[in-house]
Amino acid sequence: MERSLVSIFNEKTLCGLGREVQSTGLLAADAISKALIALRRFHALCKVMKVGRVYAIATAACRDAKNGPDFIARAERICRVPVDILSGPREAHLAALGVVSGVHKPDGIVGDLGGGSLELTDVRGRRVRRGVTLPLGSLALQDASKKSLKRAERIVRTALADAMPLKAGRGRTFYAVGGTWRALARIHIIQSGYPLRVMHGYSISAADALSFARRLRRLAASHTLADIEAVAEARQPLLAYAALVLEHVIQVAKPKTIVFSTYGVREGLLYSMLPQVEQERDGLICAAQTLNRLLSRSARHAEELIGWTDRFVRVAKLSESEDDRRLRHAACLLSDIGWRVHPDHRGEQTLSLITNGNFGDVSHQGRAFVALSVYYRYAGLSEANEPPPVVRGLVTPAMDERARLLGAAFRVAHLISAARPGVLPATHFRSIGRKLRLVFEHRMVDLVADRVGSRFKQLTRLVGRSGSIVRR
Repeated sequence: MERSLVSIFNEKTLCGLGREVQSTGLLAADAISKALIALRRFHALCKVMKVGRVYAIATAACRDAKNGPDFIARAERICRVPVDILSGPREAHLAALGVVSGVHKPDGIVGDLGGGSLELTDVRGRRVRRGVTLPLGSLALQDASKKSLKRAERIVRTALADAMPLKAGRGRTFYAVGGTWRALARIHIIQSGYPLRVMHGYSISAADALSFARRLRRLAASHTLADIEAVAEARQPLLAYAALVLEHVIQVAKPKTIVFSTYGVREGLLYSMLPQVEQERDGLICAAQTLNRLLSRSARHAEELIGWTDRFVRVAKLSESEDDRRLRHAACLLSDIGWRVHPDHRGEQTLSLITNGNFGDVSHQGRAFVALSVYYRYAGLSEANEPPPVVRGLVTPAMDERARLLGAAFRVAHLISAARPGVLPATHFRSIGRKLRLVFEHRMVDLVADRVGSRFKQLTRLVGRSGSIVRR
C-alpha cells in the first residue's frame, strides 16, 4: 500500500440507516433492505474486479440501534468478511487521520458529520488528540427534532456548548468532513462562480461560511431548497440541518477558515495501515511521482529536473519557502505529462489535468501554481498565450510570476535534454556578478544552439540578470 491512495472505482448509496434510530431505537426496515441490496452489488463488484482484501466498517447508526447486531450479521453473510463496528472515539480518530492523509500539515478541528453522529477532533500536523462523538448527524438531528429546525437548534446549541475540541478552535481551521457538508460546499462553489469544481481543499472564510449557512436556513424555512439540482435528492432535506450544525460550530469554535475535505474515515482507515515511514511521506509529491511514472517520457528525467532547478534557485539566490520548494518539486515531476497531447493544446490540457487532478495534500492555490508552471512550459510566456484569468485568479501576482519563472526554466531544461535522463546533470550554473552562465560539460557541447541560448537569456531576464552559454 502506498502513501498516495487512488480510487480505482467509487460508488455510494444513500440508504438512510440512521433515519429513525433516535426516535425508535431501530434501523428502519426499508433502509435495511436498501443497504443489503447495495452490499450485494458491492460484493459482486469486488468479485468482478478481483479485489484482494475487503474491509467493511459500520458507524453510529449500527452501533446505536437495537437491531444493529442483526443487521451486521446479515451484512457479514453478504460481504463474507467481518464488519468492524467503530466506536465513537475510533470513528473520530479515523476521520482525523483522513484529514491528516489529505491535507498538508493540518492545524485545526476536524468535524465529521455523518447521518448518525458528529465527530470532533483536534489535529496538529500528524498529532491527533482524542475526539468526541455527538448525536448530531443530519438524519439523527432531523429525527430527534421531529423535523423542526427550531427544536433542532436547541439540541445543537446544548450539545456543542461543552464540546471540548471546539474550545481550541479559535483562529485555526475547521475541516468539514462528510457528504452533506460537501453538498453545502458544492452549492457555495456554484453560487459564487468559483472556477474549480474540486471539492477537496475548497476553502472559505469562517465569516463567509457563517453567512452562507444562515442563508441556507432561511431558504429551508421558505421551502426553496428542494430545487437545488447540484445536490442528490436524498440529501436535500438534510442540508438545513448540516447548515445549522456548521453555523453553531463556527459560533462556538470561532475558526478563521473552513476547509472541506473529501478525505475521511475510509482514507483514515487505509492511512492507519501504512508503515510510519510511508505515513511521513509528502502526499502531493507521492501523487506527482505516480503521475510522472505513468505519463512522462522518462520518470528519471523529472527527478533530475528537481536537482537542476534546485541548483538554479541556489545559484540565482532566489528566495523560497518550504512550501514553495515542495510545489516546485511537484511541478518538476509533472512537467512532461502532456507530451502525448497535440502541441497546440498541451498547455490547456495539462492546466485542466493538474487543477482538477484527483489527489490531496495541496491547497487549491497550490494546485493552480503547479498547473500554471507546467502551462507556461508548454504555451510559452508571450501575452498571446496567457492562461485563463479564472485560474490565474487563484494565485497571488507573486505566485504567478514564480510560475512563469519556473515554466521558463522548464523550457530551457526540456529543450536541452529532450526529456531524456543523463543530460541535465552535465549542465551547471555559474554566477559572476550580475551574470548567470549555463555551463555545458564537454561531452554535451553539441547540444548548444542559438535557441538554447535565447531561452536561457529569457530565463535570466526574469530574475533580473543577463545570461550566456559556456562550453567547458
